[in-house]
Amino acid sequence: MRSKNTNKWQRTHYCGDLRLKHCGEEVTLCGWVNRQRDMGNLIFLDLRDREGLVQVVISAGKNNLLKTAGSLRMECVLGIRGTVKDRGGKLRNAELPTGDIEVEVEDMKIFNASEVPPFVIADPPQASEELRFKYRYLDLRRPSMQRNIKLRHQAALMVRNFLSENGFYEIETPFLTKSTPEGARDYLVPSRKYKGRFFALPQSPQIFKQLFMISGFDRYFQIVRCFRDEDLRADRQPEFTQIDIEMSFSDREELFSLTESMMAKLFALIGVEVELPFPRFTYAEAMEKYGSDKPDLRFGMEIQDFTETGKLIDSNVIKGALSAGSELKCLILENAGGLSRSKLDKLNRKARDLGGKGVIWVKKDGGFKSSLKLEDKDFELIWKKAKAGDKDLILLVADEKKTALLILGDIRLAVQAAELQKSNKYKFAWVTDFPLFEWSEEEQRLVSVHHPFTSPLAEDIKYLEKEPERARAQAYDLVLNGVEIGGGSIRINDLKLQQQIFKILKLDPEEMEAKFGFFLEALTFGAPPHGGIALGFDRIAMLLAGEKSIRDVIPFPKTTSSLCLLTNSPSSVRKKQLKELGLDIIE
Repeated sequence: MRSKNTNKWQRTHYCGDLRLKHCGEEVTLCGWVNRQRDMGNLIFLDLRDREGLVQVVISAGKNNLLKTAGSLRMECVLGIRGTVKDRGGKLRNAELPTGDIEVEVEDMKIFNASEVPPFVIADPPQASEELRFKYRYLDLRRPSMQRNIKLRHQAALMVRNFLSENGFYEIETPFLTKSTPEGARDYLVPSRKYKGRFFALPQSPQIFKQLFMISGFDRYFQIVRCFRDEDLRADRQPEFTQIDIEMSFSDREELFSLTESMMAKLFALIGVEVELPFPRFTYAEAMEKYGSDKPDLRFGMEIQDFTETGKLIDSNVIKGALSAGSELKCLILENAGGLSRSKLDKLNRKARDLGGKGVIWVKKDGGFKSSLKLEDKDFELIWKKAKAGDKDLILLVADEKKTALLILGDIRLAVQAAELQKSNKYKFAWVTDFPLFEWSEEEQRLVSVHHPFTSPLAEDIKYLEKEPERARAQAYDLVLNGVEIGGGSIRINDLKLQQQIFKILKLDPEEMEAKFGFFLEALTFGAPPHGGIALGFDRIAMLLAGEKSIRDVIPFPKTTSSLCLLTNSPSSVRKKQLKELGLDIIE
């Protein structure tokens, strides 16, 4: 960056932008001392700003500058004015983008000194996450964090420009709204003026974006903050950001095409060419093939159905399971026949931890070996059906279908975990036609798999009256490398159908009116067909940056227990504040 110099210490360039083409130019740089090397009559400083760092040198003869530079601590804030010089020959640093040059200092200004930081500002991190979160403003100085936040900005700008070019308006929705808990817990905001009544922070702008469609704004988007008071989870945040999109007079195909084009542009930011179109799986297909509704397509290893083959195997264990309604599923682990007994036992324990009865393993090792005693003819049948190689390992699970698929899907990912960490592949997929409802043991009723405004497939509306659990939804998730990065649906725009869904969810007429009366009334005034998607912006930014946690792409994240260590919140408040709100603390 270059700007017109209106005063002596106005920056002319960023440190990380200087190259050989700038040799001979006089520059003014501003930044933080990253490193100091005192050679006596020569002092080298690495000066760092958001774009990177550059070596500056104070040479012999500049006694006042040498004395000043010799007293500098790391993280002092400096301005330097000097001339860009070619380092030349062996003095160049090939590991640094600015390594071909250095800046010979003519003048220097200390803007501010720094205490000794609680940890070294460097990559990889030199301190625990707890300490870094407490001093997050220092942690954000790390080059990787500077790059991540810059990339997040570029991604947001690209999304805004892309959607605007495609006819979308960015429209804001309220942060203080009505509590309508149908999923995670709401964050409640007590009203001072109306004691005993509460606003809620939105888990999603869902109802408002549908109201925009009724209002005639047929293409809406928003990069929006959302809030969920969820229990402890490893990589979730109580406040998060999503790319929210809604369209009227459209269908799933148009939305898929739009989203795929946007993803292609997003990943072009990091030089990745995305394969279009994305493969599609129904929920049932994804579970059958991969044991997951978030399939990781960076490798194969599809689950096979062995139920019919199992009926031909002379085993009381297998036949007993099948006669009880279980199914037999198979997974081949290529070149894993040499796994030790302890590792095989570990796989068996994993299956039990997931609620199953265990895993049957079969391998060739100078003859068939297995955890289940079988005749050779049965082993041959299994091996032939699986089309396994001599060095492979076959895993079989005879269990309730959902459990068997869950176990093998979990093992499928676990055995590839180390390789996947090194992978630089990006494999997208759509998963469609989810169940509309699922049974909640906690609430002892059917609940929405996505949310109660999701439309059922037209051909499944017939099940709503007597067999609602059979109904499939016009819902879809976008998955990348086994991570769900977005979800959406075609919405209900018919009042009677919406009321029927609420009734299945055990909302009586009074509760419907209290929670959703304003929305149900809006559906009576010409609601167009519409649908949309919400994409997890934090997760997308994480994958773009090559990070393993969304906390590494959020400027001021909370801990896994929803604490802000920087501000020490949540915190107590004065009794006067509680009294104004009509609240009291119950111990």
